[in-house]
Amino acid sequence: MYFIHTADIHLGKTYRNSPSEIERYEDFFRCLAGIVKNALKDQVNFVLIGGDLFHTGQILPKTFAKTIETLQPLKEAGIPCIAIEGNHDWIHRRDNISWMEALSEMGYIRLLRPSRTEDGGYFFDPFDDVTGMGGHIEIGGINIYGLGYIGAQAGNHVERICNAVTTKNNLLLFHVGIWKYSPVEIGNMKLEEAHPLAEKFSYVALGHGHKPYVIETPEGRAYAYNPGAPERVNFGEEKYDKGYYFVTIDDGRFSPEFRPTNPRPMLVEVINLEGAENADDALNLFRDQVKEKLARLADERAPLLELKLAGRIGFHPFELGRDRLRLALEEFASLLHIEIKNHLSMVAKTEGEEVVKKSLTEIEKDVLQDLVGAHTKYKDREEELTRLSLAIRDLVLKGDVDDEELLGLIPEED
Repeated sequence: MYFIHTADIHLGKTYRNSPSEIERYEDFFRCLAGIVKNALKDQVNFVLIGGDLFHTGQILPKTFAKTIETLQPLKEAGIPCIAIEGNHDWIHRRDNISWMEALSEMGYIRLLRPSRTEDGGYFFDPFDDVTGMGGHIEIGGINIYGLGYIGAQAGNHVERICNAVTTKNNLLLFHVGIWKYSPVEIGNMKLEEAHPLAEKFSYVALGHGHKPYVIETPEGRAYAYNPGAPERVNFGEEKYDKGYYFVTIDDGRFSPEFRPTNPRPMLVEVINLEGAENADDALNLFRDQVKEKLARLADERAPLLELKLAGRIGFHPFELGRDRLRLALEEFASLLHIEIKNHLSMVAKTEGEEVVKKSLTEIEKDVLQDLVGAHTKYKDREEELTRLSLAIRDLVLKGDVDDEELLGLIPEED
């Protein structure tokens, strides 16, 4: 038997109110369409999606329609697409049917979601094709269990998950990350908390973190796999391999092969403007360095570019505004999307001595870290919570997040 394990597709992701909005929106559908095409070519028995099929739980109707169009070839070929909900898919207001539930009712995916018992345990009901609901499905003798995003207490649920499973030849689809390999995510668990899963499941199909990694037992047996996101979703992912797992099952043994995808080129670069005495000199340094860095790209597609301006300068950083820098870039570069972060520090001279004034970014971070640290409950977590707060601020200012996604960042209680 053969199957594909992918996760974190993030359909619907784009840059709102940007000239590149449509092209970036299409990137994620092209990526999923390529995986579907390969599933048909390789005649797999099923496809697994380990959560975050969508970028947000409240998608546009056109995104839903395009998702159906993209998944249609799997449905026509009779290849089950088995999915779970990630933190991005989840709708926190449960008074309406979710888009994931609608896809499952229509037969484009089999959405796995377990029931809970009165004492807090799990019950994996058999999947019902009529209702499109259930927590367990059997294909060719492989028992597939699904558990979506359950928040910051995921590690405490492992024992209950294992206790609910009584079958053999088991596979678990689970939207959770491991701190050791994915430290920037929320809703992860510790490595040692995951190990009991290896006793019940021959293959644990993870999602959540966008970087691929493999988890082994203390004895060195691999049992859990995270393929990462097949397209580059956020800046910082330019250094990760991008792809999915093609898995062969032979005599009960799972043999995964990581297959690369073709994500849009992404660059995150530091532009050093150290020593520039005026804005014109800094602009020339800026042009020269960006040209050099873009020349290294072999991909002809317009890249995603994040630039971090660094160095001590002899003029106020506001003179080098983002609009002026973007106009300079348009003279020689074709970019899909550009983000510029100003970390410049101004050097002022006072009676012959140089005084370095902190950048706005440094001041913001210091003030917020002091405010967080003033509360005894958050001692020793100042840096983590400051980073999270600033990340939320940046997402809101960019308009790249909605209320459902922000709620998904809040850790849930057990």
